[in-house]
Amino acid sequence: MAKNDDRVKFGDFTTGEKIRVVALVARMAKNSIADDGTGNVLKPLQAKVARIEDRARRRKNNGK
Repeated sequence: MAKNDDRVKFGDFTTGEKIRVVALVARMAKNSIADDGTGNVLKPLQAKVARIEDRARRRKNNGK
């Protein structure tokens, strides 16, 4: 299990990152309707969200 310091809370994101994550999650919800059960439709969007989370985590850890 990850340490609590490695977890990213919604407050750790910048305003622009919050907007992008919300928009990407909305696109994932829309695209999940067209998914054929493999999850391949969602993987690129999930990767984008993961990159945004990584940037926020790095910024959080470097700020301490």
